[in-house]
Amino acid sequence: MLVKYSPATSCAFSSSSSRHHCYHYRSHFACAPKTSPFTSWVLRTTESSLPSRHVCVRSSMQDDSASSSHPQEMMTTHGVSEIIIGVLGGGQLGRMLCQAGSKMALKIVTLDPMENCPASSLSYQHVVGNFKDGDAVCEFAKRCGVLTVEIEHVDAITLEKLEQQGIDCQPKASTIRIIQDKYSQKVHFSQNNIPLPDFMEINNLASAEKAGELFGYPLMIKSKRLAYDGRGNAVAHRKEDLTSIVNSLGGFEYGLYVEKWTPFVKELSVIVARSRDGSTLCYPVVETVHKDNICHVVEAPADIPEKTKKLSIDIAQKAVGSLEGAGVFAVELFLTQDSQVLLNEVAPRPHNSGHHTIESCYTSQYEQHLRAILGLPLGDPSLKTPAAIMYNILGEADGEEGFKLANELIGRALNIPGATVHWYDKPEMRKQRKMGHITIVGPSKSVVKSRLNLLLQNDVTVEKQAVTPRVAIIMGSDSDLPIMKDAAEILTSFGIPFELTIVSAHRTPERMYSFAMSAKERGIQVIIAGAGGAAHLPGMVASLTALPVIGVPVKTSSLSGMDSLLSIVQMPKGIPVATVAIGNAANAGLLAARMMASTDSDLWDKVTKYQKELEDTVLLKAERLEGEGWERYLNA
Repeated sequence: MLVKYSPATSCAFSSSSSRHHCYHYRSHFACAPKTSPFTSWVLRTTESSLPSRHVCVRSSMQDDSASSSHPQEMMTTHGVSEIIIGVLGGGQLGRMLCQAGSKMALKIVTLDPMENCPASSLSYQHVVGNFKDGDAVCEFAKRCGVLTVEIEHVDAITLEKLEQQGIDCQPKASTIRIIQDKYSQKVHFSQNNIPLPDFMEINNLASAEKAGELFGYPLMIKSKRLAYDGRGNAVAHRKEDLTSIVNSLGGFEYGLYVEKWTPFVKELSVIVARSRDGSTLCYPVVETVHKDNICHVVEAPADIPEKTKKLSIDIAQKAVGSLEGAGVFAVELFLTQDSQVLLNEVAPRPHNSGHHTIESCYTSQYEQHLRAILGLPLGDPSLKTPAAIMYNILGEADGEEGFKLANELIGRALNIPGATVHWYDKPEMRKQRKMGHITIVGPSKSVVKSRLNLLLQNDVTVEKQAVTPRVAIIMGSDSDLPIMKDAAEILTSFGIPFELTIVSAHRTPERMYSFAMSAKERGIQVIIAGAGGAAHLPGMVASLTALPVIGVPVKTSSLSGMDSLLSIVQMPKGIPVATVAIGNAANAGLLAARMMASTDSDLWDKVTKYQKELEDTVLLKAERLEGEGWERYLNA
């Protein structure tokens, strides 16, 4: 194995006879109790894998006599953790694990066959070696306090042997062994009563034909092992296709099984984090959109009913609960036409469908994985932005042409508000290869989708001028406009974009329904509804959306607005509508601004400044009144 060292981890010294290179390994073992299963690590790593260099392994662990006299110092951890984290695989997932670990100065070493793999430039130490090679994995494990994976296609048998020797593998080797064989995975989840599409093993043409008779066509045929991103999967549309499809997948001896075709309406994914004590936290359900069987776009959160979200999370937790070990797991699901949720497959590692969490969640899936395997408290997985969308940068052509097209896309992305570019720095460009991703966050799903569309349409200049309304001002008639304009003026003074239109609860009920149901998706955060007379508009809109609604009673000729006010404040329990004084639309605008300011620091500053200006105005008047006297003050 070739070991690639970061300059920060090495020092050189010379003697009269020869020059040696001394590499420093800082590990947690110095501060671990003597009963730690890893206390033999220092002894095991005294031999270098570099043939031409003398490697001097140094540890902060003192000899027994010194450590026994200072037991408290032995237990001290400098920083978050000094455990050396070994990652089998150095692809983009390993790269992003290193990025997450760098925030906490965690030491992550990687094993990958490529010297210049994506993680190599960011890892604490990169070892060039095959993660499928048992000897390479065993040698690599000697450097690590905990071993994890960024790809499941590793030597699970070796991991099981390492566990028997006391090496800490997370997730457990048993989980890796189950997951890396997709047929075994199906059998396992079926035995644990997880809802799945029907499936069966095939080992000859007769069994394949029998599967077609049982499940019908089209029929999904899959390889048991080494299948990902659509590779190893094929569809037989009729019985006559079976032979050619099987041959294209390597033949029956390669290991095949079939699944009944699932007419899903959406593909969903749930990232589940499980700690060492078995407790779990779930990220919000997302929708994944595939292109040529490769994850192309991820939308967060998924636009599905709450009932479906709960069902998806329940299935995901149950599936992960049937496996062993700590870490982050990705649970891919199918949502069917009849609202069933079926498990597709599970990945025992961070996943493409969780890339967005770096920008959109309080704790990214990568930080969460590190927390979980180290035994640290799990972080908050909830969204910190209303909506996010992740777009995979797939190679559009081979070689330099592909790099050129990707660079043009990145250039456009850098002009998109809320967009973050992740480039994996892979040395070779191939068509359909995952080269990076772009995450766009924003105030609503419609906003992030529109920004992505602008990015893909090669025109981002419109976005700079486009403004998404955050407040909707509606009224039952244009006769209410002289009152409602005051709300518009207030919002304008705060720089809050808004839309203003006429929506009648009585004369245009379908328009009212459509408006209320689509408001959140369009980016609306607060609705101001003016109404006179029966004043049904605020209450009806509030019954159709969970957005806050502020009612403005409009003065009427018959009862001077008292009927409007009383109608608004007498909403039934469970349908809240805020209100202001009759005709005081300005206060409705201020209230909307305050509602949004709690999660918008810039707006908070503007609202606070406005409030201070009101105070200053009153104090100035008081000072003048006291100085001039009331008679002069009134006659001025």
